[in-house]
Amino acid sequence: MTLLMDRNFLLLFAGQGISRFGDGMFTATTAWLAWSLTHDPAAVALVTVAAYAPAFLATFVAASYADRYDRRRLMILTDMLRAALVAVAVALFAFGSMNLTMLVAATALLALVGAPFAPARNAIVPQIVPPALLQQANGLLQVAFRAAFFVGPLVLAPVMAVASLTAAVALNGLTFLLSAAAVAALRVRAPARRGRPTGLRSDLAAGLRAVRSEPDVLLVIVTFVLALTLTSGFLTVGLVALVGQGGQYGLLLGIAGLAEVAGALLLSRIPIRRFALAAVLAWALLGVFRLPLGLATSPVIAAALLALTGLASALTDIPLIALVQQRIPDSHLAKALGLWEAGIAGALAASPFIASTTISLVGVRAAFMLSGAALVALALVASTILAATTARQPNRPDSRMGVVGRGRRSFIASPEGGGSSTPGT
Repeated sequence: MTLLMDRNFLLLFAGQGISRFGDGMFTATTAWLAWSLTHDPAAVALVTVAAYAPAFLATFVAASYADRYDRRRLMILTDMLRAALVAVAVALFAFGSMNLTMLVAATALLALVGAPFAPARNAIVPQIVPPALLQQANGLLQVAFRAAFFVGPLVLAPVMAVASLTAAVALNGLTFLLSAAAVAALRVRAPARRGRPTGLRSDLAAGLRAVRSEPDVLLVIVTFVLALTLTSGFLTVGLVALVGQGGQYGLLLGIAGLAEVAGALLLSRIPIRRFALAAVLAWALLGVFRLPLGLATSPVIAAALLALTGLASALTDIPLIALVQQRIPDSHLAKALGLWEAGIAGALAASPFIASTTISLVGVRAAFMLSGAALVALALVASTILAATTARQPNRPDSRMGVVGRGRRSFIASPEGGGSSTPGT
């Protein structure tokens, strides 16, 4: 693809793929370590909460710094700090000082330090690629993210067999260093900052106003977070209860993960004309495939349905990211994406409890059907609101490819490190 021949995009693609590989392996490593230290499922849950709760609380605030300062340097600093924290963890392993308290604290601190990274990374994409290629760029990046995160846990067992759990943790630290090196090699000129420097509180308030001024963007973000809250827990709590066998559970999760990669790759090639509508209706499509999953009578049927939901899930976030990148002014872009990332963290933390409660009340099969029906209903309501919002604002630019938010300037870096500015409408 043309984008993969661009030096800047290839560096971002490769660097973040390596980083997500480390994230996937680290997630599996911390879960396994929590179990090995305590043999208590509650300890595994505690570590999981520690990985998401700080991101939920800090991502939006941290994204303000990505809007007010150099995003590239912030990403490098974040990676270096995370590598340093992992090095401390490796030392604790080496001296036999690691315990559950240390593990929870290290996981939470790593999540807290990493809070500004994802908003800064997604916000830097429009500085690298032209507006018309945002969907393709986000699709390719999601291919790297999903594939690498999926492979990470698979590599854990061979690493532990050849080396040790400590080596697995150290390898994650190395991925942060490689990511920092890739970001440092980017030749991208930051957009010019206008006006006087603003404080944190004023900047956050201005960011919220910017999101509220784009009702379709706000609607798509809220729909995504609500839908994720209704669905993600069923792929952990619900699916294992449905199949009842560890081998089948792992295989089905793997199929869903591969389908997500395939969906992201497909979306990098198929243009979408209306990002907001596509991102909302994708949840209805996902719900249609999720609803009969509880009635699946064989692993083959369950695998087919999960593959279809995996394909549909790629359609929920890639158009959303491109919509935000095009419609929100650059000075508030990372905060808008940080608001979305914070919502994701909150949804991932709450969804398992919602899924387990629903399953305990109505049973696993009925729970899957309710989850699917709720997704369809949510998507239909959101699309109706979106249509009404569009009708009330006939002169506003829609989310078609190539339309850039007000006050935005995209910079396309040249191979020599310069950039050409393209004024937005």
